[in-house]
Amino acid sequence: MRVALYWTPEPQDPLAALGAAWLGRDAETGALVPQPDVDGLAALTEAPRLYGLHATLRPPMRLATGWEEFIAAAHDVAARVAPFDLPPLALSDLSGFIALRESVSCPELQALCDACVLGTDRHRLQPGADELAKRRKAGLSARQEAMLQRWGYPYVLEEWFFHVTLSRRLKPAEMARILPKAAAYFEPALSVKRRVGTLSVCTQRDGGAFLVAERLVLGGSKTTR
Repeated sequence: MRVALYWTPEPQDPLAALGAAWLGRDAETGALVPQPDVDGLAALTEAPRLYGLHATLRPPMRLATGWEEFIAAAHDVAARVAPFDLPPLALSDLSGFIALRESVSCPELQALCDACVLGTDRHRLQPGADELAKRRKAGLSARQEAMLQRWGYPYVLEEWFFHVTLSRRLKPAEMARILPKAAAYFEPALSVKRRVGTLSVCTQRDGGAFLVAERLVLGGSKTTR
């Protein structure tokens, strides 16, 4: 099993239903969801469908300790972070991926991400040689290589940025065709005011899809699914 800490929209947020339909799967329930009528969307969203609609905070890892020890550490992280407002989201072309990004910088997001990495790292099993080689195929900077060796993932702490991936990497012609359709589809959810009040603990078993296992309330106690 792998575990991760993600930001996911609250179930009542319109982004949750729109995102689940766009990707074709609801990470809260695991149910497959009919996708909007966009030519080729099923293939374009095959990779992000596995992870569900999310922004990564603590990247997926295998546990060196038990589940209860990890959950206790994640609960401690959540309890120390106050809820905060998320800036409005905007759709963007992120190096060929369609993604949602925050419209302005949000120091509270960075602090939450840092706390998730620092507060749970002692429960992380060191990645194997194959996983390290896979990460290095992206072409890492010296700093990212140092992050990979220390934290098991190259894009954490100052190398991290908030993003919600909505497609595989697209060719320019695909991006020109799909991005306007995605913008129109997600427009009803982009102007919604939203507050970051929970931290989602997500699990992946036997190489399958990630599911939201628990939501931990920021500044308070955890809720159990």
